[in-house]
Amino acid sequence: MGHPPHLRRACVNGAIAFRRRYGASPLHLLLVLASFALAAYAGVRLLKGDSLGVALWFVGAALLHDLVLLPLYSVTDRAAQYLFREGAGAGDGSRPTRPSVNYVRVPAFVSGLLLLVWWPLILRRVGHYTAATGLPADVFLGHWLLITAALFAASAATVVVRRLHALGPRRRAERRRRREARKAAE
Repeated sequence: MGHPPHLRRACVNGAIAFRRRYGASPLHLLLVLASFALAAYAGVRLLKGDSLGVALWFVGAALLHDLVLLPLYSVTDRAAQYLFREGAGAGDGSRPTRPSVNYVRVPAFVSGLLLLVWWPLILRRVGHYTAATGLPADVFLGHWLLITAALFAASAATVVVRRLHALGPRRRAERRRRREARKAAE
């Protein structure tokens, strides 16, 4: 059944050599090329309309990101890392960051991304939305706040479950130690 062993070895060796040279699997390369092709197609379609407006929008978005948003979320992340430091740390005052900082980073990132995408509707800056869609525009702030609360609640629940799960082996070891101590005392 299947290919002879020497062909299978050649395929495996070829895949290993490709992964060493490229750094990922051939499927990764195929997906990256497909995403570039899709982005090129979207760019060509987008630039057929108002080319100057699109170019200004891209430059403005890059400047806004680099000059305002990047420093803002870098400072916020540093503050979160400071709050979630390990207890003792080295003598030089530097303490490693706990992985639990990610339980704040992820919901904050998703909430911030939703705010960035939907901010005109969340802040009620679009007057023609109801006329164009027939849907109310005043619900987005409440929905965004509920989604943000749900994201942080899910993150907190994940922290609690993981901490309780991590306590399980400690509890079993403690019970076993007490049982052995009782047997030794008898």
